[in-house]
This record gives sequence, C-alpha cells and structure tokens, in this order.
Amino acid sequence: MVPAWLWLLCLSVIQAFPEARAAELRVEVPENYGGNFPLYLTKLPLPREKAEGRVVLSGDSGMAAEGPFAVDPDSGFLVVTRALDREEQAEYQLQVTLETEDGHVLWGPQHVIVHVKDENDQASGHQATATIEISVVESTWVPLGTIHLAENLEVLYPHHISQARWSGGDVHYHLESQPPGPFEVDTEGKLHVTRELDREAQAEYMLQVWAQNSHGEDYTAPLELHVVVTDENDNRPICLPRGPSVSIPELSSPGTEVTRLSAEDADAPGSPNSHVVYRLLSPEPIEGAEGRTFELDPTSGSVTLGTAPLKAGQNILLQVLAIDLAGAEGGLSSTCEVAVRITDINDHAPEFTTSQIGPISLPEDVEPETLVATLMATDADLEPAFRLMDFAIEAGNMEGIFGLDWEPDSGHVQLRLRKNLSYEAAPHHKVVVVVRNVEELVGPGPGPGSTATVTVLVERMIPPPKLDQESYEARIPVSTPAGSLLLTIQPSDPMSRALRFSLVNDSEGWLCIKEFSGEVHTAQSLHGAQPGDSYTVIVEAQDADEPGLSTSATLVVRFLKAPPAPTLSLTPVPARHLCTPRQDYGVLITSEDPDMVSGHGPYSFSLGPNPTVQRDWRLQPLNGSHAYLTLALHWVEPREHVVPVVVSHNARMWQLLVRVIVCRCNVEGQCMRKVGRMKGMPTKLSAVGILVGTLAAIGFFLILIFTHLALARKKDLDQPADSVPLKAAV
Repeated sequence: MVPAWLWLLCLSVIQAFPEARAAELRVEVPENYGGNFPLYLTKLPLPREKAEGRVVLSGDSGMAAEGPFAVDPDSGFLVVTRALDREEQAEYQLQVTLETEDGHVLWGPQHVIVHVKDENDQASGHQATATIEISVVESTWVPLGTIHLAENLEVLYPHHISQARWSGGDVHYHLESQPPGPFEVDTEGKLHVTRELDREAQAEYMLQVWAQNSHGEDYTAPLELHVVVTDENDNRPICLPRGPSVSIPELSSPGTEVTRLSAEDADAPGSPNSHVVYRLLSPEPIEGAEGRTFELDPTSGSVTLGTAPLKAGQNILLQVLAIDLAGAEGGLSSTCEVAVRITDINDHAPEFTTSQIGPISLPEDVEPETLVATLMATDADLEPAFRLMDFAIEAGNMEGIFGLDWEPDSGHVQLRLRKNLSYEAAPHHKVVVVVRNVEELVGPGPGPGSTATVTVLVERMIPPPKLDQESYEARIPVSTPAGSLLLTIQPSDPMSRALRFSLVNDSEGWLCIKEFSGEVHTAQSLHGAQPGDSYTVIVEAQDADEPGLSTSATLVVRFLKAPPAPTLSLTPVPARHLCTPRQDYGVLITSEDPDMVSGHGPYSFSLGPNPTVQRDWRLQPLNGSHAYLTLALHWVEPREHVVPVVVSHNARMWQLLVRVIVCRCNVEGQCMRKVGRMKGMPTKLSAVGILVGTLAAIGFFLILIFTHLALARKKDLDQPADSVPLKAAV
C-alpha cells in the first residue's frame, strides 16, 4: 500500500506546432491508494471567467458511467473519488470542456490521460513520485518547464533533466537555486531533492542548471526550471479567539447573530486543504422541544438564535467543529468553543406577595409613626439593578394620614401612621399601595399584583365607666330577711351611658344586685353570719354597649346584732283584682305604717315566708315607700287570695295582708265574677226531677194512646166479611 502522503507532479507540455491543438495532460496515479478521498490530481487550465458555463467531464468507452473522476467546480482541480486498480484498467482518457446549458462549447476540449501506476514501481523507502512522460531531444535538454513537487517528502524520486549522451566528452552539471533550496543534480543528469519541502517556508524555487565539460565550459545555455511546492493537507484549522464569552439579551428574536466563528488553515489559500466549513456540536436539541437554541451557517460560521426560548442566567457552552477539505472525509478538524451567557432584561414587574391585608384595628388615640402593616414585594428579574423598587400610596390617603418607609434595595415596605386617627371623621380606611421598578420596564406593564390594599378599622375610644364611690359599706342586722334593700350602686354621672352590674365573689350567695338599677338586696337569710363579722364582695359595672369597658368597686357588709323581734302588726289592705291568665299590670302596695311615723323611708318590702306565696307572686319595690305586686305564674286559680307582705323600716317590721281577687277578665280587662243563685230559683237537682217527671208523664200518655189504637184495630179484624161496609168507588 502507498502511504497517506502523496506528492503530485504536473507538467504543461509545450505545443509542438503553433497551429496544433492544446497539449494533452498526462497524470500518473498510484493504484490502490489508501489515503483520503477525493484525491486532488492536477489543476485544469480552465478560463478564469466561467460563471456562465458548466464544466463537463467525459471519458473513453472503457470508463464506467459513474466514473471515479470529477472536477471540483470551485477550485478547478481534477480529482479521483476512489482507489484505482491497474489490473482492471491501466489508463483513462478524459476530456474536459466548458459548455453552456444548451450544449454550446465555450472552452476546450482539454484531453487528460491518467496512467495508473503499479505499486511495484515505487522506489524503496516508501518513496512516492508522480512523473510526466516527455519527448527526449537527442543531445539536448529535456524541456521540463514547471515542476510541481509535493511538500513533506523525505526523498524525491529523481527526474531526468538531460540526455545522458553528450558529444564532446564527460558532462558535469552545475545547479543554482533562487532562493537556495535542497536540490542537486547527479552525474546522470537527474534532479534530486535532499530534504523535505515545506510550502509554508517556501512555496516556489527558480533553478538554473548548466551542462559543463571537465574544464568547466558550458555546453549549452542553462536550463531554467520553475519548482512549485504543492500543498498537502497537513495543517488543522485554528479557531481565532473570540474572547471569554458572548452575552445575549433574554428576549432576543430568532435570527439574531450571536457570534461569527473564524478558523484559519495554514494550507495553501484557495486550495481544498484550506477550505474550512463548520458543524455545530453542542448544545444538542432537547428531545421534545420545538426548535433549536442555535443555528449555524456552515460556510460563514455565523451562529444565530433559533426558535427555542432562552432563560436569563443560562450559561451555554457553544462547541463548533471546524473542518478543512470542505468537510469531506479525511479533512482535519479542530473544535471552537464560545461561552454564551443569556443576560437578564427588566421584563418582570414587581408584585406584592399578598394583595389584601387586614382589616387591622387601631384605636383612634394611637400615636403617629405607629407601624400599621409591613408589605413584601418580589421581582423575578435576576439583575440587582432590575430588582430595585419604588413604592407609593395610590389611593385612600387624601388627608396624608399614612406614609411609607422602605430601604432602596429591599422588597419590604412599612405602612406607618403620620397623623392622628378620628373615628368621627373616618371609621375605616382603605389604603392602596403600588410598587414599580426604578429602571424602565421592558414589555407589558405592571399587572394587578403590583397593588396591595390595606384595610384599617378605627376603634372609638370611650372612657371606662366611673362609679360615684370607690368603695361601699352597708351595716345590716344578721336577722335581715331576704329581699331587703341594702344600697344602690350608681355611676358618678347620672347622664352617662347605661351600666350593667354584677357581683364577682359572692361566695356565700347572701347578696344579689339588680342588673340595670344597681340595687343590692339580700338574696337569702343570713344564716351563719355573726354580729361583728364583715362580708366583702366586688361590684363590677360594665358599659351596656361596650362590654370591654368596665370598672369595679368593693362592697363591705358589716353584720350587726339582731334587734328584738318586733311584733308583726297585721294591716289589712283593701281588696284588688288581677286577671288570669296574667296580664301586664299589678297591684300597688304602700308601706301603710301602723304607727303613722312621720319619718321618711326607705321601706323594705318582701313576700311572706310561705313557699306557695313566693311561687305564685312577685313583689318589686318601686321606691322607698311603694312596691308592685304581680302574678309570678301565667295561671293562678281564680279566687280571692290573701298575700302576706312584710314591710321593714328602721328595725321595725310589720305585715300587710293584701287581698287580691284573681278572676277571668274580658277583652277590656274587666273581671268577670261568678253569679250566685237567685232566691226562688230551683236548684239543679229539682230542675232535673221536674224534667224527668215531665218526660215520664208524656211517655205514660203515649202508651195509653198506642194501646187504644191497637185494640180498636183488632176489633175490626174480628168482624165477618159481610159486615164490612162497602166503600163507594170513585
């Protein structure tokens, strides 16, 4: 097999006659070439202006329709696309023309003969050569003209440059190279290359060779040779640096150029070896995603955005493969890397985490600068400058009662009170706070989440109730009966709001207090109380409309020795009537002091100790000298009732016997009394007897009548038939 490197020799044959057609091109190709394809053979002498035509390659009858040869339209080189076998075909005759679309020949034909060289013709040491067969002019120079030598060859197979036989004796050769190069001519007139050629170091050499005798005299004029070092694909494309990274805004439209890659190839400019194309390696398309993130122009190396969406903050490593030989198989390559960063733009408006706050209750006497609420807003942008926020009160602050405090780089804002609140002026407030970006927003404006509403309720401040005394004291005998009035708890301002009273720690249950009047009574007899002892309870007064407002005072009851039991004097009270079922009125009772004491009250009224009386009747004191007696039950038996009422005053006690007639009443509330039996009127029994006797007499007479009729009918039936009188026919 031939090694991967190959040099190529091309020769343009001088026309034999001026009127002859273009000289044939002869090219040798080693058989079974194991290198990369296509293999560039020789550059065709096509005219420079060939834009209007197309290159047509044809061959002899021995070449298959899909021949192994082609012409590169860009470079004009004749190439072979696969390995050739000398045993299959040793020589190919080709013809190249430049034709129009309708077949008119613009240039040519150019004949090319390709000779397949046998592998055994190679020199030892794995040397490669390509020679051109030329005519030999006897005893003169061989007209080589221009020689094309492949670079990077260790030893060049020698080329004959002269005829070995010269008249006049021995021949010596003298060679001069401009610039100096690795060439020499042996005694047989063969040109040698003494070391590797490097096109990058020197692409062309001009040689002059003289044929001299032993005395140094020239036989002929010098032979001029033009040596061209042909390019080999031995240099990889080198990516030019583009900087550490490329930044692209987040919402850039598809087709926006991200970067333009450039790779340099040190091979011959304009040759296929330096023709670089580009291929995108990464990022690869995401499975299931629509479109690609990047698009690459393989010719220019321009990288543009695809249709896939971008996310701010992404760091994408862009890897592009640069390949020479126009991307054909066997081309050398290198990887170009560019870091692409997707930069953020201010396309997200800040939003509050909560749109409704409250209601928040504040007393109207709260001090200014009091913190009302703390609101928090967030921004989805990444750049710190795009997250800077500005806050303002948009509505609900006409009087400037509220204000905002916040730090420039914070998403928290504090709503504070700037002025005093007034329940009468505004019992509630709805403060609308708006948040905006400091930087200009890109895209749609702020949405509903950019506002938050804080509801503030103002609590009316009512002073707590105040009693006429801070503490109270009552002195009562231990024999004080239940229901006795001890004292009355009153507010300090009679015109103040209504109060509700209660006892907090009445552990013995001796006392009770009227809920709205504040009168303290004995709830039961004071069993266990000893003279000289004291009993302390707490009286609590609450505002009837605002239960949270209250006050309290202590009530100390001091027990006295019971006075001698007075003799109850019974004082009758004129009879009065009440309706049953119960109606909304009662009987007014006065103290009826039997001793006609001229002193003023207060008098204490209570029902007698009879349980039935206490169950059926209710006694309510009206003032210090009168009480009100009503039915306690809905229904009381209609009759005359005697209700005992105990009256006490200054340790004196007496009992009133109140006669009350309970009766059914008409719609006008008048008592309907039971009517008694009139004199001379029969009783129920006598009336029943008279009725029964009357009915018996009537029945007796009816029996007699029916018996008489029955006997008369029987008498008529017993008479003979002829005795029956005839009835006149009508």
